[in-house]
Amino acid sequence: MKKINWYPPVILGLLALLVVTFGALVVSRTDQVQTVTSIENAGQQTFEWKLVTTWPKNFPGLGSAPERFAKNVAKMSNGRLKIKVYGAGELVPAMGVFGAVSDGAAQVGHGAAYYWKGKVPAAQFFTAVPFGLNAQEMNGWLHYGGGLELWEELYAPFDLIPMAGGSTGVQMAGWFNREINSVDDLKGLKMRIPGLGGEVLNRAGGTAITIPGGELYTALQTGVIDATEWVGPYNDLAFGFHQIAQYYYYPGWHEPGSILEIIVNKTAFEKLPEDLQAIVRTAARDANQDMLDEYTARNNRALKELVEEHGIELRKLPDSVIAHLKAINHQIMEEAAAKDPQFNRVYQAFKEFEAQVIPYHRISEEAYYQTREIELP
Repeated sequence: MKKINWYPPVILGLLALLVVTFGALVVSRTDQVQTVTSIENAGQQTFEWKLVTTWPKNFPGLGSAPERFAKNVAKMSNGRLKIKVYGAGELVPAMGVFGAVSDGAAQVGHGAAYYWKGKVPAAQFFTAVPFGLNAQEMNGWLHYGGGLELWEELYAPFDLIPMAGGSTGVQMAGWFNREINSVDDLKGLKMRIPGLGGEVLNRAGGTAITIPGGELYTALQTGVIDATEWVGPYNDLAFGFHQIAQYYYYPGWHEPGSILEIIVNKTAFEKLPEDLQAIVRTAARDANQDMLDEYTARNNRALKELVEEHGIELRKLPDSVIAHLKAINHQIMEEAAAKDPQFNRVYQAFKEFEAQVIPYHRISEEAYYQTREIELP
């Protein structure tokens, strides 16, 4: 009789038993880890916040920043902090954001600090100063030059924590239905222009009007205003200003590096654990840089469309007009600083940083821009 070799089947059987046993252990271990994770997550408190904005819902650039902020917070917190975004007028009026977050009706807001100059005159420094810092310099001042600490001091009495929440870069001077050839053409001009730029226009003989973005088209179309500044080509094209205005002027002397803000109710913020607080600050920092990136990428394409496809008349403000506005701005800033100690404190800090950063940018940024204009031999 032939002898049968039992070794291969036995070995194969043992191997199969080992695989099954190991698989069961892995599944068991995975279930244990998932169970522990579920128990840990179940023990962590979750939060639901409301975010109100001064912009139309999902508006390009301005409106997309709060949406990005909310999505990143939810993702980074694994759903422990969920933020619902409301556009202007959905929960509170466009200009009611500051009050709503301060009172706790909403936990977060997205807007621009110069809208609240009636409550905090020095807040205007944290959006834009005419003839002041550009976007890159503003971010440097806020995050490494002491600006953010001053901003936090200003908002503390209102139970608010401010954070930079976006930047438009240098804006356009605006859309006009009358030509600006001299300083005399500014007299009697009714223009939507907020902040310090609006005060300069008033002193120059015009009338500055603050109107929410969603109302600008109708106001310009019906003649309620003769001109409006908004942001730049990317947003202006979306609003359709080229359909109702004749002249598009630059440069944006009034807003050379506009910073948007994310304001958080301090009481609500302090109820968050430290990791969620860090997530909120990190998401705000991301939204701040992302908005500037978006405008940098989109503005030129939009301007090209406005000029080449819609035939808008692009014009540069005369140097004489710019010089006149600059002189007025200097007077206004000095007068305000003399009257308001809080304004003066921020003003001096702003000027100190400006004096440090501009000399270097003169030999770095400005000098490099000039090299672009040198023709090839």
